[in-house]
Amino acid sequence: MSPHVLVLNHDYSALTVCTVRRAIVLVHLNKADLVESVPDFYLRSPSIKLPYPSIVRLRGYVRVPYRNIMLSRKNVLRRDGHRCQYCGKRESLTVDHVLPKSRGGKDHWTNLVAACISCNNRKGDRTPEEANMKLLRKPFRPSHVMFIRDYVGSVEETWKPYLFLT
Repeated sequence: MSPHVLVLNHDYSALTVCTVRRAIVLVHLNKADLVESVPDFYLRSPSIKLPYPSIVRLRGYVRVPYRNIMLSRKNVLRRDGHRCQYCGKRESLTVDHVLPKSRGGKDHWTNLVAACISCNNRKGDRTPEEANMKLLRKPFRPSHVMFIRDYVGSVEETWKPYLFLT
């Protein structure tokens, strides 16, 4: 039983995660509908018994501008699972430019990877091919759904279809 509730937009796209208390308030004020609840769990008061929410959907559509994940050292490390993308180690990580800045490499999601200090020094001012080093995973721009999953920790089975993780 998770203390988090997935909030869906009117078109069933994932918006955010909120607390159970906030979800109950949204449902009670008729601003959201209960989509999924935790089986056999209820929130009780002296007069009513409410199902424990897992997923709620807003009744009105909320127009959200394109959600651009901010490029930062912390977010690059989070995207790469706090692992060196050359050797897989988790200690003493830094951020490496796949195409070095001295050769025109930009600060962009597709050019930055997490790397341990020893791999970063070994690669130096060369491309991975020139240094004979292979990337474990090609760098990419993460989506906000990825960060929802990381924020919550383990994703409940009922959430997976809405987060496109099935």
